[in-house]
Amino acid sequence: QVQLVESGGDLVQAGGSLRLSCAVSGVIFSTYAMGWYRQAPGKQRELVAAISSGGTTNYADSVKGRFTISKDNAKNTVYLQMNSLKPEDTGVYYCNARINYGLRYNAYWGQGTQVTVSS
Repeated sequence: QVQLVESGGDLVQAGGSLRLSCAVSGVIFSTYAMGWYRQAPGKQRELVAAISSGGTTNYADSVKGRFTISKDNAKNTVYLQMNSLKPEDTGVYYCNARINYGLRYNAYWGQGTQVTVSS
């Protein structure tokens, strides 16, 4: 059974920092690409940051220079360090694990963790 369990969401003032964690079980973690997505009220879920199985990272333009994604293969955990938080960063943050098999893929989601940034 695959499980992704996020933690670290909280209420924080603008300019503050948070670190989200996502603990993964049931898959060979090191072979999966990991991503953090967020969904604000009334908006579509969007990719915030991703890290490939090899460690290559990419970020949404809105968070570049403020957020850092990283992973620890020994702990089967991916992190999202969020600095200089803005009210527009508010939303539910979801962890995603994905592996491609040619034209097919498997993807799994966590239950989400709420991040609220007050102005």
